[in-house]
Amino acid sequence: MLHVALIGSGKIGEAIVTLFNEIGGYAVTVVDKDMARLKPMAALGASIHVADVANDNLETALKGANVILSACPFYLTPLLAKLARNLNAHYFDLTEDVASTRIVKDIARDANTVFMPQCGLAPGFISVAGYELAKKFDTLRDVNMRVGALPIYPTNALKYNLTWSTDGLINEYLNPCEAIIDGKLRETPPMEELEHFSLDGLDYEAFNTSGGLGTLCETLEGKVQNLNYKTVRYPGHCEIMKILLNDLGLGKRRELLKDVMETAIPMTYQDVVLVFVSVSGQREGRLAQESFAKKIYAKKVGGKLLSAIQLTTASGICTMVDLLAKGELKGRGFVRQETVSLPQFLANPFGAFYA
Repeated sequence: MLHVALIGSGKIGEAIVTLFNEIGGYAVTVVDKDMARLKPMAALGASIHVADVANDNLETALKGANVILSACPFYLTPLLAKLARNLNAHYFDLTEDVASTRIVKDIARDANTVFMPQCGLAPGFISVAGYELAKKFDTLRDVNMRVGALPIYPTNALKYNLTWSTDGLINEYLNPCEAIIDGKLRETPPMEELEHFSLDGLDYEAFNTSGGLGTLCETLEGKVQNLNYKTVRYPGHCEIMKILLNDLGLGKRRELLKDVMETAIPMTYQDVVLVFVSVSGQREGRLAQESFAKKIYAKKVGGKLLSAIQLTTASGICTMVDLLAKGELKGRGFVRQETVSLPQFLANPFGAFYA
């Protein structure tokens, strides 16, 4: 039985413990400085440890842990990756932050254990799905990846509710984005290249956001003409956010922006996650296109309601850990999530929540 040390007991951390408890086979210790947030974890059968991750030494408390899982804000990523290296433990996280992932890559150099950052929904599952389609073509022209976590019943002008980390959301809206354009790896500005599309009779918009491609740019560089990732929202969201971020200057005052959003925008468990991938290229001498589309809704797991974003993000990282435990996750050091095939992912008991 693997001993998993989960750092962080927020909304996604709670979902991770719920899934491990439902499927079974893991001993989980949850670390957080907030005892009020740890108590529900104990009720789910996890061991708990009160500590300030940023300031306390966790090596003694977590000695013997086989896996370190980070469900913390992106700025703690380097600290927790170093902790995993010192403990000779495997490391997984959910960060969307590109700079933090580059640090993890350096920490993982010559490691005997697996270091796999960015393995939630996007980045994470979207790269597994996108690369699976890309492998079906002889040569690639375009790989377009779109993901949105949306309220089913939007009621405000933003047509949005908070469904996950506010820090992560702000990071995606403000940091530079990676893309491949005309065969070259480039940085593109966030909140730009707005497009509109319809799916199942509903209208959506999509625009550039940071971090969603994970390591797929490196994997497909030199093999694809155009590769991009955009976040999906209901029409009108992007324009209002650009007023807040640019015209009112809140993009330069992140803590104030976070406070405004968390005060004014309620969270919801009534959400839907939309995943859409479209790939075109040459196959058998002809230009062809293939797409993958999926909608995932909130679901009760073990009697507990998990929002769609909780379910998809937590099942992404739990799947990777379970594949490791079963000897199906190959490699050591820095491992990219797209090394896992889509059928392999969906066949896993944790990945089956996507299916």
